[in-house]
Amino acid sequence: MLDLFQEIYATIIRNKLRTILTGFAVTWGIFMLIVLLGAGNGLLHAFEGQNQNIKMNSIKIFPGFTSIPFHGWQQGRKITLKEQDRLFTQQTFHENVISTGANISHTSTLSFKKEIQSIELQGVFPNYTELENIQMKKGRFINQRDMEEKRKTIVLHEKTANIFFNGKNPIGQYINSQGVAYKVIGIYTDLNMFTPPAFIPFTTLQLIYQKGDTIDNIIFTTKGLTNEAKNEQFQHDYKAALGELKQFASDDGSAIWIWNRFTQYLQQQSAKQILRIAIWVIGIFTLLSGIVGVSNIMLITVRERTHEFGIRKALGAKPSSILWLIISESITITSFFGYIGMVAGIGVTEYINQLMGKQTVDIGITSMTVFENPTVDISIAIQATLTLIIAGTLAGLFPALKAIKIKPIEALRAN
Repeated sequence: MLDLFQEIYATIIRNKLRTILTGFAVTWGIFMLIVLLGAGNGLLHAFEGQNQNIKMNSIKIFPGFTSIPFHGWQQGRKITLKEQDRLFTQQTFHENVISTGANISHTSTLSFKKEIQSIELQGVFPNYTELENIQMKKGRFINQRDMEEKRKTIVLHEKTANIFFNGKNPIGQYINSQGVAYKVIGIYTDLNMFTPPAFIPFTTLQLIYQKGDTIDNIIFTTKGLTNEAKNEQFQHDYKAALGELKQFASDDGSAIWIWNRFTQYLQQQSAKQILRIAIWVIGIFTLLSGIVGVSNIMLITVRERTHEFGIRKALGAKPSSILWLIISESITITSFFGYIGMVAGIGVTEYINQLMGKQTVDIGITSMTVFENPTVDISIAIQATLTLIIAGTLAGLFPALKAIKIKPIEALRAN
């Protein structure tokens, strides 16, 4: 075995340029594959992070304007949602609706001592945390008693609380909203809200700001809608039923807007799968370019050494020993340089992760994570390296098999 390694080393030293070219093809193929997969994973991880805590079985209904006439009503009529529409949703579709809620909003100016900030107040139901991705960080959320007694309680976002209270505990403090004092009962956090609202009881906002029974939107969670077809059928039935109640056509695309997070999630999953396939296709072609480079170098290597093989066979060397020598050289070169490419690729992805591991962009009302944790699983990197090693070995094996079958006298005549 020691003699074999010494012979491989001597061969590599004698052919430095050829070895460097072969090694560069191996290193570059693995390096580019890992960097490419890391960048793709950064996009996919950001996508998964954006959706991991979202209530996928929730649907929101927003009012709009009719675009076609219906039963004598002209187009362009504004559709308004009311509390009775929420109750209608709960009662009519009780087989598929778990819980319903509604939102109304009012823009106000909050102040505490010298700090002043314009903010949107949202009147919500106590079950809002079950319908939306709201996580309490401190204190509590609005409860049923707040609703029934129309209490002046408020839940602030942690960003807003830090502005007003500068890191001090805000629970129990009173904050002024244009002459109305609200008691801070909780602090919440969520996913990347750029301009987060403050929450007060739905009934309180109705009373203080004279909203009547008009609501901004209806939100509810569903059950039993396990695929896209069932969700689309539910949306069709819901729109038809609400259309009869509100007097608009069921095929009117602008009378109401239905935001179904489940169907949106399925569409995003399809896009994610396409992105993953595209990354792997590009990655495989990148790896193939490395394999082709190794193959070409190995073909040249075997052809150059045909004369050497003839001498070895003339001196009594067995074809299997010559074949084993070629395979050993190929494995040694591709393993060494493949390892360098793998380490360099992982190092670059880790550096990118440290430098820009979580990139977000502001898109107006919120900020979105577009790049997160652009790293590659070590098992994937090892598998890719082994694939290139095996491919490089096979690239040298087939011409070597052909070469050792040549008779010694013919091999000696080879240039």
